[in-house]
Amino acid sequence: MSDSYQAMVLERPGGPLVMRTREPTAPEVGQVLLRVTACGVCRTDLHLLDQDLPDIRYPIVPGHQIVGRVQAVGSGVSTMQVGRRVGVPWLGSTCGHCRFCRQGAENLCDEARFTGYQIDGGYASHCVADARYVFPLPDGYNDLAVAPLLCAGLIGYRSLRLCGEAGRLGLYGFGAAAHVITQVAVWQQREVYAFTRPGDRRAQDFARSLGAVWAGGSDQTPSSPLDAAIIFAAAGELVPAALRAVGKGGRVVCGGIHMSDIPSFAYSILWGERSIASVANLTRQDAREFLDLAPRVPVVTSVHAYPLAQANEALDDLRRGRITGAAVLAM
Repeated sequence: MSDSYQAMVLERPGGPLVMRTREPTAPEVGQVLLRVTACGVCRTDLHLLDQDLPDIRYPIVPGHQIVGRVQAVGSGVSTMQVGRRVGVPWLGSTCGHCRFCRQGAENLCDEARFTGYQIDGGYASHCVADARYVFPLPDGYNDLAVAPLLCAGLIGYRSLRLCGEAGRLGLYGFGAAAHVITQVAVWQQREVYAFTRPGDRRAQDFARSLGAVWAGGSDQTPSSPLDAAIIFAAAGELVPAALRAVGKGGRVVCGGIHMSDIPSFAYSILWGERSIASVANLTRQDAREFLDLAPRVPVVTSVHAYPLAQANEALDDLRRGRITGAAVLAM
C-alpha cells in the first residue's frame, strides 16, 4: 500500500468523529489488508461514542460491518486471495485455547478483541484484519446491501436461534437487525409481532411490508401471548414489557451489547418458567451459517447510504430514529 488513506476517528470521549489522513499499514503475519468499499453503521458505534462500553482506547476507528476487497495478504495467509470480496464482523480475534473457545463458545472468550472497538474498524478507506475472522460474502448482494448482514444479520440470527422453535415472535426495536430477522422468521413460517417506538407509524408500516402479522408501539400488548421476544433496543424498561407479552415458558432475549438498567418487576411476570437471556457477540460458525442462509431466504436489506465524511450525520440519524432499515457508509 503506497498511498495514505482516510479514516473517521474517535479521538476523545464523546466524539465527534474527525476525518484524518493516516499512513499505510502493511498486513502482519496472518492478516489481510482490505480496501474498504462499505461499512454498516451500528447502534454499538453509538455506545462507543457515548462511553457505554468499558476500556475504550483512543484514538479508535469505529465500524464492524466491513465490506472490502483484499489488497494485500500477510505471510501465513493461504485462504484469501488479492481482489477477493470479503466481510469483517464484530468478532476480530479470540485466544483459541480457553474453555469457551474449546467448547465452540468463542463469543465468550475473555481475551476476545472486537472490530471497531479494540481493533480499528471500517469507517475508513482501508483496514487490516485477522484473516481467520474474515468471511467470503454471498453473491447477489452489492457492497452496500451486504454490509448489514455482518452485524444486524449475525447478531439477529444468534438472537433468533436462542428463541428455539417459538412460533409467535416479538421484536422490540424495529431497526437494522429486526428488519433482517423478520424476513428470516417469516421464511421459517413464524408469526412476527413488531414493537416500535410508540407512534412510529412509518416503522410499523415497514414491519408489515416485510411480513409482520402485527405492528404497534412498545407500550402495547398483542392480543395473543408470544412464545418468545427479542429486544434489539437498548432500553432496559422493555424487559418487563416483553415478559408481560410472552406466555408461560416464553423467553425474552436481549440482543444488544449494552442496555440501560432493567427496572425492578414483580416476580409474577417471570413465573411460569419464563426466562431472560442475553446474546454476547457472535461466533465464526454463526457467520458461516447466516451468510449461507441469507441468499436462500432471500434477505433483502433496506439501506440508506452516506459518504464516509458524513459518518457523524449517519450516527445522529440512527440515534434519532430517522432511519428505516440500515445505515451504511459508502467509500
